[in-house]
Amino acid sequence: MRASAGSARLLPWTTASGDPCYLLGDGAGKVSRMADRVEGAQLSMADELLGHAADMLADRRSTSAQVHYLACRLAESLHDVRRVAESRGRRLDATVKDQ
Repeated sequence: MRASAGSARLLPWTTASGDPCYLLGDGAGKVSRMADRVEGAQLSMADELLGHAADMLADRRSTSAQVHYLACRLAESLHDVRRVAESRGRRLDATVKDQ
C-alpha cells in the first residue's frame, strides 16, 4: 500500500523508549518494504494465535497458567494488529485525499 508523498507512515515498531516511529516517503523504499513484511508477519501470527486460542479454550484440561499465558499473548497480538490497522487506515485516508 503506497502512501502519498509527504505523508507519515506509522511503522509497526517503536523506539527503545516506546515512542511511535514514523516514516516519510512514498511507500516504495526499503524501510517501507521491511515494514510491510513485519506487518504481514504480525497478522499471520495473530491468525495462528486465534486458532491456538480456540483449541486451548475448547480443551477443559487447559490450566489457568496456560490460559493466562494465552491471554497475555492475545493482548500483545491485539496491540500489534491495532497498530497495523491504524497505520493502514491513515494511509488509506491519505490516498483518498490525494484523489
